[in-house]
Amino acid sequence: MAQSINRLTTKEVKDAALEGRLADGGGLYLQVGPTGSKSWLFIYRWEGKRPELGLGPFPDVGLADARRRAEAARACLTSKPKRDPRAVLTAPAGAVTPTPSFGAFADGWLDAILPDFKNEKHQQQWRNTLKTYATTLWTVPIDQVDTAAVLEALQPIWNAKRETAQRLRGRIERVLDAAKAKGLRGGENPARWRGHLSALLPNQRQPVTHHSALPYVDVPAFMANLSDRAAVSAECLRFLILTATRSNEARAATWDEIDLKSCVWTIPATRMKAGKEHRVPLSAEAMKIVKAMHEVRRGALIFPGLLKDRPLSETSFRNLMARMKAGHVTTHGFRSAFRDWCGEVTMFPREIAETALAHTIGDKAEQAYRRGDALEKRRALMEAWSRFCCSSDGQENVVVLHG
Repeated sequence: MAQSINRLTTKEVKDAALEGRLADGGGLYLQVGPTGSKSWLFIYRWEGKRPELGLGPFPDVGLADARRRAEAARACLTSKPKRDPRAVLTAPAGAVTPTPSFGAFADGWLDAILPDFKNEKHQQQWRNTLKTYATTLWTVPIDQVDTAAVLEALQPIWNAKRETAQRLRGRIERVLDAAKAKGLRGGENPARWRGHLSALLPNQRQPVTHHSALPYVDVPAFMANLSDRAAVSAECLRFLILTATRSNEARAATWDEIDLKSCVWTIPATRMKAGKEHRVPLSAEAMKIVKAMHEVRRGALIFPGLLKDRPLSETSFRNLMARMKAGHVTTHGFRSAFRDWCGEVTMFPREIAETALAHTIGDKAEQAYRRGDALEKRRALMEAWSRFCCSSDGQENVVVLHG
């Protein structure tokens, strides 16, 4: 049993066509016959022999069910006293079949639901979180997971890794809900929060820490200092400030995202935190930077790093600001400075400022009716911000602007 398990994917099982056996690990095999028929086998050691136990044909028995049956077979081999899986799994109707462990059920359930997740990273995080932090639950029969078992998994990381612990609790809860839906459990879910674990685990509340931001009144002087520096990192940071975008959005900007004619930068959904395409109206000053970089372009990236086809690193910004004696300021903090300036100095509507920051506005009902992105209204806002940022000694900060 030292070999890894759950090697096969649902697609591999469906697509298997060549005669032979495909190992899923832990003694479970998919056997493909000469005519393309498929069935499941569990091969194990028993009294010096290697019996082959049929677990059913595919697709009548899917990958998740085959894994549950294999886990039940392995449980027979590790039980005390040890039992022959054949005697148990082929018992007469009405006999009790061993309940799968939490780990076996979780693996099968994840195989079934994760393909619906569009983000591959999210799929990996789901599986890794459970396998890394729910190890104490992994071999516990799914119907025997109780509050004490859930707490044993959560308590070691509850305060040390708060966000991970919260996700782990939610994922354990969903696994146990699924097991109940399949008739493998009964009663209340021991991983539920409200009215249960909320009374047993300490409060995780902690002070909110904000990104260190330069006060907006100091931005013009910072920009003037920045303009005197001949470096790609300085140009990129100026562009980031003028567009009020996030560090990774600016550093990874490519030429095919820029419409030089309409002066619009379209950041694809794949690079946005909210997973939604974001159009940025470029001010005249921002376009100066774009055109200057276009004259010396050397690839797809607007702000290339030292390595070929690689963007600037976040470290390049930190080093730049350290040289400027502004090492305490974060790049993300300039978004805060922009938002403070919008609220303190201008009369642009709140939703225009929030949209400029690519924040989600309103509830789901309001979002359903909001079709446009107020591009031209935001263009006026970004021009005003640009004039302020590039003003002499911050003189623009005494002018009340309006939308």
